[in-house]
Amino acid sequence: MNLRVLQQPVTVLKGIGSKTGKLFEKCGITTIEELLRYYPKGYDIFDPPISLAEVQDGMHCALCCTLVGEPSIGFYSGKTVMRLKGTDGSGQITLSYFNAPYLKKVLQAGEQKVFRGVVKKGGNTLSMDQPKFYTTEEYLLLQNSMQPNYSLVKGLSNHTIQKAMKEAFLEFPSDQDLLPEEIRKEEGFVSLFLALHDIHFPKDRDSYLQARKRLAFDEFYFFLARLKERKEAESTSKNHWKMIETADTSRLVEALPYELTQGQQKVFQDIRQDLCSDHTMNRLIQGDVGSGKTILAFLALLMCASNGFQGAIMAPTAVLAAQHFAQFTELTRRYHLPIHPVLLTGSSSAREKKEIYHAIAAGEYNVIVGTHALFQEKVIYKNLALVVTDEQHRFGVRQRDFLAGKGRDVHVLSMSATPIPRSLALILYADLQVSTLKERPDNRKPIKNAIVDASYRQKAYQLIIKKVREGRQAYIICPMVEEGELEGVQNVTAYTQMLSRLLPNDIRMEKLHGRMRSEEKDRIMENFAAHHIDVLISTTVIEVGINVPNASVMMIEDAQRFGLAQLHQLRGRVGRGEEQSFCIFVDTSGGKASKRLEILGKTNDGFEIAEEDLKLRGPGELFGLRQSGELSFQIADIYRDADLLFLAKNLLPC
Repeated sequence: MNLRVLQQPVTVLKGIGSKTGKLFEKCGITTIEELLRYYPKGYDIFDPPISLAEVQDGMHCALCCTLVGEPSIGFYSGKTVMRLKGTDGSGQITLSYFNAPYLKKVLQAGEQKVFRGVVKKGGNTLSMDQPKFYTTEEYLLLQNSMQPNYSLVKGLSNHTIQKAMKEAFLEFPSDQDLLPEEIRKEEGFVSLFLALHDIHFPKDRDSYLQARKRLAFDEFYFFLARLKERKEAESTSKNHWKMIETADTSRLVEALPYELTQGQQKVFQDIRQDLCSDHTMNRLIQGDVGSGKTILAFLALLMCASNGFQGAIMAPTAVLAAQHFAQFTELTRRYHLPIHPVLLTGSSSAREKKEIYHAIAAGEYNVIVGTHALFQEKVIYKNLALVVTDEQHRFGVRQRDFLAGKGRDVHVLSMSATPIPRSLALILYADLQVSTLKERPDNRKPIKNAIVDASYRQKAYQLIIKKVREGRQAYIICPMVEEGELEGVQNVTAYTQMLSRLLPNDIRMEKLHGRMRSEEKDRIMENFAAHHIDVLISTTVIEVGINVPNASVMMIEDAQRFGLAQLHQLRGRVGRGEEQSFCIFVDTSGGKASKRLEILGKTNDGFEIAEEDLKLRGPGELFGLRQSGELSFQIADIYRDADLLFLAKNLLPC
């Protein structure tokens, strides 16, 4: 590929000045190639309208209705509400609009419109709040099309991104490709130019699928090629930080108020052997939620410090880093260990950072706990020998390598709470030694699960109230809807407003979503961890990065929208203390997802769930929510695209 052309700054494109360029930069887009690789988060899929007789609760659909009667105007929670009635001959629906009195002149009785939104079904009544509406002619032009939606920042619109994309394709060398021609021809892949074009401007579902297939394959193919190179390079790496076993680790293991499980003992033995061997360690601990990975990381860091070296542990969020630091500090104090820990995150003040940088370089701290701040250029280590990354999949290979590069051939210990099927793990972790933890500590009771429909919500709220009264806390997860992230934010906001009217006033609630600034998210998670919040209503941003043993109830709305592995990850936020915990999966699919969700009700074993998820998900599940919690692929999904992963493995040169 003519990389020189695509590496030009995005500001060379027509219509993108310095101001718009700065908005693109906030999205991580500085070059034309980065723009082309900025894939849509989702699509508006304009399916043909269906009849009112066909709708189900929670369904997102288009309805062609004739308005009947005069609209009613009322007030609700300080808002003006206009309600209209629509019918298509098979039923009737109530359409509600908030603070939009001007629509009274636009939506007239007797007119036929297409209304598009989420249907609520209560008994024999149907309703839609804030549906978008179109004339029948307007909708006919959109029907069967797919309109992309992108992750946005304030000031940047989908329209601006699409205009920039069109300009970018004028610069794209359409005859260039990264994939060997023999593979493209043999497997029937579209060209890279067509794949990128059709992922942003799909003519129909088939063109989208062909584009996605090519781009997903590319991600797997080049990812595996990099792994192969890394494994070959690391097979000859010499251990420059050879350690010996010390009495400190044995003393701590014996002094702990609980006994390590057999699995933990075996994994720690693996770690000790690695650190004492002739080769550099590159090991992954793959453990189910709550299986006890953190204490193993601490033991590894203790062994490193006892040998006179520095170790660093990088967490995905500032909140989790602070929790690790507090736990390590307490263990150090209680058992008089030779550890001098420090916490370094992006929120540390400039003065604090300067002092910490100086002390790290001087070797005053031997265990450094933090976030991405650990691999900033200003951080210079005296003798960094071990890097631990928590929630391994949350960091890109480049970031992990950058931190590892702070020392000379440092040992790397990665941890992941995402159980991955063995067949996939053998491919995805080909460059790592993998240790698996399957047992949970004996003091934790199995989570009680319930798979329910929307009619159970009131009972779920009563359980939450009961547990809050007992001093516990709860999570409620709201998914993103088809329109994309912005709609998901509105969903969480609307749900929080609704719940504030249903729950007692003294129950402290807060919302959390991915569109918030990092500082605000950290503040909310810290407040929840400190029990200043009773009920946290959130998107999946809480999937990792928070450990609150006091939280005992998890309620997941529209559970059918998620993959099983992700639902299991979310469930793992509870069941971390000694109290009985509960997880309620609300299925609004009308029973269509019951078979899949029943697996969660039968087992709390993440590895068993991962294997079932691989069997049940596949190429047919095209537009479900993208699995998160796995490795950091932009468009590929290791469950949905498992066949492409195996194909990439087989086509890789030996």
